[in-house]
Amino acid sequence: MLESLYIGATGLHAQQLYVDTIANNLANVNTPGFKKSRVDFQDLMYRELSRTTSPSGARGASQRAGSGVGVANAEKIFIAGDVKKTEAPLDVAIQGDGFLEVVLADGSHAYSRGGSLQVNRDGLLATAEGYPLRASMHMPNDARQMSISADGRVLVTTAANKAPAELGQIELAKFANPGGLKPLGNNLYRVSESSGDPVYGKAGSEGYGGLSQGFLELSNVKLNDEMVNLMVAQRAYEVNTRLIQVSDELMSMSNNLRRG
Repeated sequence: MLESLYIGATGLHAQQLYVDTIANNLANVNTPGFKKSRVDFQDLMYRELSRTTSPSGARGASQRAGSGVGVANAEKIFIAGDVKKTEAPLDVAIQGDGFLEVVLADGSHAYSRGGSLQVNRDGLLATAEGYPLRASMHMPNDARQMSISADGRVLVTTAANKAPAELGQIELAKFANPGGLKPLGNNLYRVSESSGDPVYGKAGSEGYGGLSQGFLELSNVKLNDEMVNLMVAQRAYEVNTRLIQVSDELMSMSNNLRRG
């Protein structure tokens, strides 16, 4: 009887993580560039109850009972979100595969799907949080207009020189398994063993998305899908709660047995 209590507890724990993941997806439905997460489940170990025996005495197949459910994986889904036109010159969307590489405060590297860029306090082209791009492009103080081409070339005009001058070129990074990237928050991701090492290429080349200036990639969370998932998770949580209640009632009945 105790086994059913533990099985119900594993179900509650797994469904709670599922609800937490859905809640995070819903909370970021309007976060530009956000990538939703998905939880995958798996059955846990089995224990052998008995083995059937044939008339000849040979042992046959075993009868086994499962021991609950666990979380197999929780990964990011890097399906592209819708693209919204903003006409802001520092808004950049990646149309296809690839990540922008940025340098964090500790000197390590992280990866982003783009978004609203800015010029940080050091004059470098950076993310909205101030992390400079790996290409390390310094914006002139007298810059008047900046353009980013589909292949990542950054051109700027200044008060002294109205002819566009190239500051540098933004490269994109790809991964064999982007779902294995470690999320850091602020739409940043870090390399992990399961993601593999980055492979760099020019934006717009084969296998790499092009850059669209004046656009933002929106969250890939679909509100209808997440609401359905939330209802399914709620029902599963209720069923596991009921399982524990029934097991407790059966144990109470067993404890209250009396001889006639």
